[in-house]
Amino acid sequence: MLIPADPVHAFVDYPDVPVPHAATGPLTGLTFAVKDIFDVAGYPTGCGSPEKRADSGPAKVHAPAVANLLAAGARFFGKTHTAELAFSLDGRNEHYGTPVNPAAPGRVPGGSSSGSAAAVAAGLVDFALGSDTGGSIRGPASFCGLIGLRPTYGRIDISGVMPLAVSFDTVGWFSRNIDVYERVGAVLLGEDVAGPPLTRMIVGEDAFALLEGGAERTALAVATDRAASALQPGESVTVAPDGLGTFQETYRTIQGREAWREHGAWIERRKPDLNPAVKVRFEVASRVTGAEYRQARALRIDIMRRVHGLLGKDGVLVLPTMPGIAPLRDSSEEEFERFRSLAIPMLSIAGLSGLPQISLPLAIAHGCPLGLSLIAPAGRDRALIALARRIMEG
Repeated sequence: MLIPADPVHAFVDYPDVPVPHAATGPLTGLTFAVKDIFDVAGYPTGCGSPEKRADSGPAKVHAPAVANLLAAGARFFGKTHTAELAFSLDGRNEHYGTPVNPAAPGRVPGGSSSGSAAAVAAGLVDFALGSDTGGSIRGPASFCGLIGLRPTYGRIDISGVMPLAVSFDTVGWFSRNIDVYERVGAVLLGEDVAGPPLTRMIVGEDAFALLEGGAERTALAVATDRAASALQPGESVTVAPDGLGTFQETYRTIQGREAWREHGAWIERRKPDLNPAVKVRFEVASRVTGAEYRQARALRIDIMRRVHGLLGKDGVLVLPTMPGIAPLRDSSEEEFERFRSLAIPMLSIAGLSGLPQISLPLAIAHGCPLGLSLIAPAGRDRALIALARRIMEG
C-alpha cells in the first residue's frame, strides 16, 4: 500500500510499487484503491487466496478499468483485500483477516469487495474499484454507508480481472459522495444509450417483503419517500410472480456452474486451503449438471423479459439493497447463511436481467447503514447516477 497507515485493514501488504498516473485529467486530485482481483502492473493478483498469491507473478499490464482511471489522472494507493476468490457476500477472509467496517464496527463490511469498501468508508481513498457478480458492490455499499453501482452487464471492460461467473461479472466502484461518483462514472462508463428521462417509479413489493424487521421497513419507507420526491408516482409490483426464490435458484445454478468451470480444475489440482464457507460453495457448484445449467439459462431469458418489461424505457425499480444491516462479525455460519438466503433473491434481480443497480446510503436501522437501491433500463447507468444525485440532494 502507498498510504502511511491502514487502521481498518483494508489494504493487502504487497511491497510498494509506484504506479504512474497522468498529470492532468478529469480525475486529477482523486485517489483510489483496487480490489485484488484486478491486474495492476507490478503487483500480484492474489484474489484473497494464499495459493493464488503464491502462483501469481507481478502483472505485466493494468486491467483496462485501472488503466483508464490512471489515464484520467487518478492516483493509485494500493490493492485491497477481497473475500477468497470473490465468492462471499459478507467479506470474511480467514487467511488475511477481515477488514473493519468503519460505519458499523463489530459488523462485517460485506463482500467480496470488502477492502475497497472499508478503504473508502474510512476516508483512506476517494474511491475504490470492486467487482459485482452477485452483490459484491451493492452489499458492501449498503453495509458501509457508501454509493455503489452494479453497471449494465458488459458496459465496462472486465478483462484483466479474475472471473467468477462470466455471465454475471461486472466492474463497479465505491465513493462517499455523488460528485466523485459522477466523475468516475464519466470515465468508466462512456456515453449512455439514448432514452427518455427516468421518471416512472416502480416499487418491488416482493423485495421489500424480504426485509428482516420493523426497523428496516420503517427506515426504508422514509428513504423510499425521499426517492419518490424525484420521480413521478408509479405503482407497486410483484417482480417475480412465481416468487423471488425462483430467481435465487436460477442465479445460484448459473453462478455455480460458471464458477466451477473457471476454478474447478485449479481447485482439484492445487487443493487450496479454502475458507470453510467458500469450500462448501465450490463443492455445491461442482455438482451443478449441464442439464440444470441449460434449464436455468432458459429461465433467465424469461426473467430478463419480465424485468425489462416492467421498466420499459423510463421506469426505475425501487427496492432494498440488502434485507438488513451488516451481520455481526461473530455471527454463526447458520446466521450468515440465513442472511445470504434473504439477500440473494433481491440481489439477483439486476444480475439476472443485466440491468444497472445503484445502492444509495439513505437509511439507518439499529444505528447502522442500510441502502436503498434503484434499477434502471439497460445502458442508462449515467442517467441513473444523475437521478441518484437528485435524490441525495433533494
